[in-house]
Amino acid sequence: MDSPTPIYSPRRPGTDRLVPVRGLDYHVIAWGDPSLITPEKPALFMVHGWMDVGASFQFVVDALAALEGDSRYILAADWRGFGLTRVPPTDSYWFADYVGDLDALLHHADLGLNGDAPVDLLGHSMGGNVVMSYAGVRPERIRRLVNLEGFGLPETKPHHAPKRLRQWLDELRTEATLRDYASVGAVAERLMKNNPRLDAAHAAWLAAHWAEERADGRWHILGDPAHKRANPILYRKEEIVETWKLITAPVLWVEGNETDVTKWWGNRYPREDFEARLAAVPKVEQTLLADCGHMLHHDQPDALAERLRAFLDAPALKA
Repeated sequence: MDSPTPIYSPRRPGTDRLVPVRGLDYHVIAWGDPSLITPEKPALFMVHGWMDVGASFQFVVDALAALEGDSRYILAADWRGFGLTRVPPTDSYWFADYVGDLDALLHHADLGLNGDAPVDLLGHSMGGNVVMSYAGVRPERIRRLVNLEGFGLPETKPHHAPKRLRQWLDELRTEATLRDYASVGAVAERLMKNNPRLDAAHAAWLAAHWAEERADGRWHILGDPAHKRANPILYRKEEIVETWKLITAPVLWVEGNETDVTKWWGNRYPREDFEARLAAVPKVEQTLLADCGHMLHHDQPDALAERLRAFLDAPALKA
């Protein structure tokens, strides 16, 4: 008889919260409480990437706790239409809504973040793009900013607009769907197929947060399929860079040494284009994690935690 798959046991379990944000009940996980906040160690707020969930940060939260104890107030949210942040039926999602949701969350009295005190802010992938935009337009709210592979998108040109709009209209004619699974174990297998560095124990724990069993007896991914539709609004690099220029917080850019962006965009987004964008940020440090791909917080939570602690606890530089 096969032995059951071991399941990861969190060192520092979080507490689930639902808070009202812009007409939605936003799911937020809290580790610790606001009593831990000090000027030197403000709240650390983390936001995930596309088709991920806030619980995905559990492994790096545990790694931080191993380094410094349970001394930091940490929060992670499920973006609208992901995880347990449910939304009414919708055709599409808009980038500006993520920025608006983040602004509301960072001022939310129920989370102890309703004052003007700065926070430390971290985003992965899509979330990394959101936090960069937010930090540019609300610089006074951010003490330190961490971007985990939020590269942005390939540059678009005005002549791309008609084709993109037509693509969006065509996609609206068909119901968006995601594959479902027979068991939570099958979800875990999918996670390990997506990322071979994710071991069985971590995958088994994450699968139960990444999907849920529904009335049909199947396990469904906690991500609205509408996220798959094309965005009819073009990504305008010039506007993004103008916002990045206004970031006043020190920024830590973290990248995996085995991330290959050509798998996403081919030759449409040259590395030199990204480096030029990042160079517009006034104060930025770059770090590379070894034996690591795009899911840095899964692949190397200990190494990431060590880098985060050093960056977040470094003395403030004099102006």
